[in-house]
Amino acid sequence: MGRKRKKGLPVHGWLILDKPEELTSTQAVGKTRWLLNAQKAGHGGTLDPLATGILPIAFGEATKTVPYVMEAIKSYRFTIRFGESTTSQDREGEVYATSDARPTPEQIEQVLEKFHGEIDQVPPKFSAIKVNGERAYDLARDGEEVELKARKVHLYEAKFENCPSPDLAVFSVTTGKGFYIRSLVRDICAELGVEGHCAALRRTRVGSFFEESAITLEKFEEIGDRDKLEAQLVPVETALDDIPALAINQDEASKLRQGREIVLLPHLVEAFKEKRRPRIVNGEDASRIALAKEDGKAVALGEVRAGRFVPVRVFNF
Repeated sequence: MGRKRKKGLPVHGWLILDKPEELTSTQAVGKTRWLLNAQKAGHGGTLDPLATGILPIAFGEATKTVPYVMEAIKSYRFTIRFGESTTSQDREGEVYATSDARPTPEQIEQVLEKFHGEIDQVPPKFSAIKVNGERAYDLARDGEEVELKARKVHLYEAKFENCPSPDLAVFSVTTGKGFYIRSLVRDICAELGVEGHCAALRRTRVGSFFEESAITLEKFEEIGDRDKLEAQLVPVETALDDIPALAINQDEASKLRQGREIVLLPHLVEAFKEKRRPRIVNGEDASRIALAKEDGKAVALGEVRAGRFVPVRVFNF
């Protein structure tokens, strides 16, 4: 029997979607994939249904770069509502504790300083983390007690913006991988000795994808024409802006597309060494990873070793 024909069209690139509230990340991927009639799609980091903002959606060959987007730094704006703590640490959960205590802006500033840098953070019970093969949020919804271990996470920047009212406080933060804003809200309230939950959350950046470049699902749907929809996608290599890029010629590109390694000229090796930095992807050392490009277009991701470029992910456009 012949190979089963894939449904849809070969669409490649990233859509910087401004996800609306109440929509799950999976639903957003499904909707945009249907609009583009794309063969393959995935996203670069889950957003809670109540959260809005940047949800990078990968199509076709861009899905090969998803692990690098998952590792990227992220920025958020969020609001704490004081007075009620909920089971999910956001407004979706059930209220389990209340308090009339309200912190002052000065107290909030002082407490926020304690969370800068690398910290130990316990994820929320209502999260996608797996416990004995099951999602923590499924266990929590079934009423089971879920014990999640603290993990090392990084808070690069944190700013207390203002208090629109005594009940509300607005923040902006930049974080590393695996950081939960709802856990930060829980821990800030605990330090302040008050009850509270996350009332609003918006993601404003994921790596090289920024809020200013995003398109709402409503506007994306309004475009209608499939070719114009595809024109909204950014190139696959956009997700790899912080990875050392190596300019190669047509012959070298041909070899890489065949899965063969190539010998790098000395100046390319030196250029890679200058830009190389520590990087972990999928739990493995990726500090030797570089992006080979022909005429500015991505050809392959690979490792630079002993003056050679060994392809590990080849892009087939």
